[in-house]
Amino acid sequence: MQLLIAADLGYGAAPVLRDVTLDVESGQRVALLGRSGAGKSTLLAAIRQALLDRGLRVALVPQDHALVPQLSALHNVLMGRLDDHGALYNLATLIRPRRTDRAAALKVLARVGLTPEAERPVEALSGGQKQRVALARALYRGGDVLVADEPLSAVDPVQAQALAGLIGTTFPTSILALHDVSVALTFATRLIGLDGGRIALDMPAQDAKTAAIEALYAR
Repeated sequence: MQLLIAADLGYGAAPVLRDVTLDVESGQRVALLGRSGAGKSTLLAAIRQALLDRGLRVALVPQDHALVPQLSALHNVLMGRLDDHGALYNLATLIRPRRTDRAAALKVLARVGLTPEAERPVEALSGGQKQRVALARALYRGGDVLVADEPLSAVDPVQAQALAGLIGTTFPTSILALHDVSVALTFATRLIGLDGGRIALDMPAQDAKTAAIEALYAR
């Protein structure tokens, strides 16, 4: 699936990434690698828009989580399907969720280990717990593709590996920006590395060489 062709990506007059051509096949698990500021978030935003333009259902985990602090973890998860319903249904969901919706949201919270925190306001949760709420919201939404910007950066290495496995078994296709190379290597079928305003590495994860990955972070 061709997503980008010779695209310059960024905000304002100065592109962050230049001449980007990218296709993603169904079933791929893609990890974006690179230093902070390399353009991973910029590329993810362009990928998400291209997927939406093709009519695909996309689940999103943004880097800032985009949670409502005053609402419970459960209600934040329920917001994952707001665009599936009209305003009255959504208002009723915020006041008193339907039994089936509540059960489905609690199920995904259990999958990320947050059952005890389901009724707690998000503002009372730790950074790692907030990140898991954002992931649970994406799981609740479901879709053809998951696009996630550092969805595992605030959890410990054991949790990160477990949650990466959960992502891989839930979404047919997923594209994640990851800071932990070890998680990327176990999760991904394909690695894309950004450096110097361009795609500097694009290869199957099984063929990745340590030196090529380290070069992305050398400067």
